[in-house]
Parts: sequence; C-alpha cells; structure tokens
Amino acid sequence: MAISSGGGGAETPMSDINTTPLVDVMLVLLIIFLIAVPVAIQTIEKLRIPVIEAVESKDKVENLLLTVSTTDDGGRSAGEPGYEGASRNGECRVYFNNITPVSAEELRDRAFKRLDGIVKRAGGPEALMSNPDLVPQVHIRGDVEAPWRCVAGTIYNVQISGYPTVGFITNPIDPN
Repeated sequence: MAISSGGGGAETPMSDINTTPLVDVMLVLLIIFLIAVPVAIQTIEKLRIPVIEAVESKDKVENLLLTVSTTDDGGRSAGEPGYEGASRNGECRVYFNNITPVSAEELRDRAFKRLDGIVKRAGGPEALMSNPDLVPQVHIRGDVEAPWRCVAGTIYNVQISGYPTVGFITNPIDPN
C-alpha cells in the first residue's frame, strides 16, 4: 500500500483508486463461493417420494389432487395388465384428481378451467384473496420411482394455470 505524503506545496486531489475495499469484497465473495459450490453440486436423485395407491381423496373440494408416476420399462401405465411399476426411464403420467390420466396440455387446460370456476364462484379474485384460506391448493402424490423431471413438469404446469400453492402428500412413516 502506498501513501501520498502530499509534499510540494499545492494540494491536489488524489486520483489513485483505493484497492482495500475491492480486495475485501473479493475475499468475501471467494469465501461465499467456496461454501456455496459444494451445496449446489448435490443431486436430487436422493429424493424418495413414497409409493401410494391412487384413490380419490376426501380433501377439500377446491384443492386439486394430482398423482405423478411413469410408465414401466414396457411402456405400460398404472392400471394396465402386466404393469411392473414406475420406471425412472418411463414416460411421465399425471392423474387429475388422482383418477383421470392427462397430458401436460390437458393438465394446464383443466387446472385453469377449474381455478377459473372457483374464482368466479367466490366473487372474483379480490374476494378470494381477502380470505387466503379460500385459495385452492395443488396436492401432488408422487410415485417413489417417478423422476424429478415429471414432478417438476407437473408443478410448472399447475403454476402456469394460476395455482399459487403446491404441496406434496406422503404416507406417514410407521414408528414401529
């Protein structure tokens, strides 16, 4: 570090950059990245969502219930003869209200129409937002073998349809 002694009589403004704050900021950023990078590298493959039977839920009527699964290695969906269980390499399958299979486009359309009907019955968005408990939610049940791409695609489609809250339903773990 250099210091200007200011000798020479006339005082002139110093035009050199002060590098001390720059070095401090760079060291803090270096430490943050050293901590953050190992956390960001971890994969989502460790996520295990429990296997459940797709049945009609006795939840609030307004909530949208979805089941996410995949086809088996033979391309068969759940409920078809010879179905061997979801495969990580299978095609995504989404069941609307846990019963009706839908494509991504059908999911967006049905979810939007359903939410639009609920909003109209409530008296418009302002009336619905005045009581947050009335805002419908999406509850997703995911198969253990359903890859994250299927679950994430389902979340994306329902959020595009206008649902603000998405949650997951799992089976409780037996303590015994």
